[in-house]
Amino acid sequence: MVANNAMNRERGLAGVNSYARELGFDPLAYLAERAAAPSWLDLCCGEGRALHQAASTLPADAVLTGVDLVGPLAPVPTPPTLELVIASVSHWAPKRTYDLITCVHGLHYVGDQLGLLAGAASWLAPDGLLLAHFDPDSIRWADGSPAGRAAVTALRTAGFRYSARHHRLTLQGARSTRLPFRYLGANPAAGPNYTGQPAVASHYDPDEVTASE
Repeated sequence: MVANNAMNRERGLAGVNSYARELGFDPLAYLAERAAAPSWLDLCCGEGRALHQAASTLPADAVLTGVDLVGPLAPVPTPPTLELVIASVSHWAPKRTYDLITCVHGLHYVGDQLGLLAGAASWLAPDGLLLAHFDPDSIRWADGSPAGRAAVTALRTAGFRYSARHHRLTLQGARSTRLPFRYLGANPAAGPNYTGQPAVASHYDPDEVTASE
C-alpha cells in the first residue's frame, strides 16, 4: 500500500469536500435509520473527520471504525464509539461485521485492490452496504495490458454494481467472494489516475482454479 498526502485526509461528512458528495449518499442518514447499534467501517479514513462528525450525532451504542496506514497526523480526542486503527488495509481484518463499509478514493493506493474488495464483502452485515471508488484502468495483467474490463465483469458476477460515470462500486449484503484473479504485485509509479493524483497499478494473473469453481 502506498500512502499519499492527497488521500482521504480531510474529508468530512457533508459539504464541498465530503463523503456525501463523493459517494452520492449520506452515510449519517443511512446509519441513523438502523434500528440499534449502527456500525460503520471506513477504510483509508485519513484523519477520520467524517467518523468524528458521525460519532457526535449517532447513539452511544454506535460502532465506528476507521483504518488508515498513516492515521491522524495530530492527536485528537477520540469519542468512545470511535476506534481509529493505524494499519495497512491489505493486512488488517475486523473481528465483527458492519452495517456500512466505505472506501473513499482509497483503493487507488492499495496493491491488491480486488483482494480487499473480496474481503470487505465478507465484513458486511447481512443487509449491510459497501461503497468504494474504483478505477478499472488501474487493474493490469502481468504484462501491463489492461485487465479492467475482466475485473468489472467478475465483480458484477459476484454481486457488485459499478458506475463508470462515478467510478463507484456498490455491494448490498454480505457474501463470500472469490474473484478469478491471482495478485502478483503493484506498481506505485503508475502515474496519475482519473482523479489527477498519483495512483497504483495492480497486476494480476487469471486464477483458473477460482474461475472453474
